[in-house]
Amino acid sequence: MKQLFEFIPIILFFITYKFYDIYIATAVVIAATIIQVGITWIKYRKVETMQWITLGLIVVMGGATLYLQDEQFIKWKLTIIEWLFGVSFLGSQFFGKKTFVERMMGSALELPDFVWKRLNLMWALFFISVGFINVYVMFNYNTDDWVTFKTFGVPALMVVFILLQMVFLYKYIPETETEEK
Repeated sequence: MKQLFEFIPIILFFITYKFYDIYIATAVVIAATIIQVGITWIKYRKVETMQWITLGLIVVMGGATLYLQDEQFIKWKLTIIEWLFGVSFLGSQFFGKKTFVERMMGSALELPDFVWKRLNLMWALFFISVGFINVYVMFNYNTDDWVTFKTFGVPALMVVFILLQMVFLYKYIPETETEEK
C-alpha cells in the first residue's frame, strides 16, 4: 500500500497530461505531492528525508516549469532525483558503518559484508543509469514519449532490476531446513 500511495502523484501526472498538457500536469503533481507529504506527516508524524527532497525538487523544478513555461525543468527533476539516490548509495559505500541497502534490508536478510557492498553498488549504478537514460529520452523523444517513459518505463526498469537482484541474492540466502519426525 505504501508503494501505491507513493505512486499516486505520478499516476495523476500521467492522467492529467493525457487530458490536458504538461503544465497542468505539473501543477497537479506539485499539489498531489504536497498533499501526499501532508498525509504522511499527519499519519506518521514523520516524513522521510528523500520525500522532503522529492517535494522540494518538485516544487522548485515544477515551479520553474510553470513560471518559465519550459517543460525541461520538470523533465530534469527525474534525473536529479535518480542521481541524488545514486550518489547517496555510492557515498554510503565509503562513509558510515553500513551501506544504505544494509540499513534498509538488514533486518530482513543476513548477508556477508561484501554482498551488502556489491548490492549497494548495484543500486547506486542503477539509479545513476536511470538518470542518464532519462536524459537520453528527454533529448531524443517527444514529451508524450517522455511522460510514458517516466510513468511506466522507470517502474518497469525497477521491477526488472529487483528481479535480477533477487537472482543475485538467491545463492546467499540460507535454505531453511525442515526437521523430519
